Amino acid sequence: MKQFLDGAANRVSESVTETVSADAFAFAEYDETAGEKVAWTDYSYWGSTFRMFFKNKMAVALLLLLAGILLFTFIQPHLPGQRPATLINNDPNTGLQLMNIPPNDEFLFGTNSIGQDLWSMVWSGTRTSLLIGFAVACSEVILGITMGVLWGYVRKLDHFLTTLYNIVDNIPQTIMLILISYILRPSMSTIILAMCLTSWLKMARFIRNQIVIIRDRDYNLASRCLGTPTWRIILKNLLPYLVSVMMLRIATTIPEAIGNEVFLTYIGLGLPVAIPSLGNLINSGRGLLMYESLRYQLIFPAVVLSVVTVSFYIIGNAFADAADPKNHV
Repeated sequence: MKQFLDGAANRVSESVTETVSADAFAFAEYDETAGEKVAWTDYSYWGSTFRMFFKNKMAVALLLLLAGILLFTFIQPHLPGQRPATLINNDPNTGLQLMNIPPNDEFLFGTNSIGQDLWSMVWSGTRTSLLIGFAVACSEVILGITMGVLWGYVRKLDHFLTTLYNIVDNIPQTIMLILISYILRPSMSTIILAMCLTSWLKMARFIRNQIVIIRDRDYNLASRCLGTPTWRIILKNLLPYLVSVMMLRIATTIPEAIGNEVFLTYIGLGLPVAIPSLGNLINSGRGLLMYESLRYQLIFPAVVLSVVTVSFYIIGNAFADAADPKNHV
């Protein structure tokens, strides 16, 4: 058996040798420039992020809708034929207030109980609520991310910030908003201050937990061993890894701030009645819900509020998914 196998192996070797010509082999020449060649790719993180985002047709449609609403809220007062939001309209013949006029060609959204144009009131209130939302979101991004990164990466600050968080977090946010709004005079600055003092906690806690997960990974340890400054490790190694989760959190901040403004106005501690806002309009319209002919005073601001908040949420989720490098191809 062994002799048979050895003979078969010899025959195979001889056949391979006969079929392969010696001309098929040649010595490779040494090329110094070949060692300098490196592979490259045209991959761009933000380019891939935006490509993934624009593949989501619903998110893109809502983004265009939201951009149109934002643009219209600022140009609406400057359009021809627009009435001031706080102007009380009177009948030129009788001098009486045009109260509770249903939607028509002259008043697209009708008028309220004192004759103000609801069309102008809704867009002015949307502008006010969005301004509050963006102001609170900016403060939460700056303060929340800064405190969260320091809390998670600088170990010496962990005990102090954890104690501070536990103290403040044990007080319900609603109670803090009510107390601050009650102590200070109701105004837009009071609303923004009350929300800014309480909203950064959730963001800071969220960022801190994410930083703790990735701060001791090999590339961060190597950076520290090489003497890389702390600020550079934070900006280059930590924050880029958290772009997707931060975008998801930021996207929910603006609708949450608008909702808090509506809540404070609902309980009587929000903006003064003289300042149009979605909270004031909804608070005024809720008392008319039982009157079928006057429900439009609640429906129009509620629809605008719903469109804005839902759009922000869906766009934020879509961008967070697009910003995740795992979804890039």
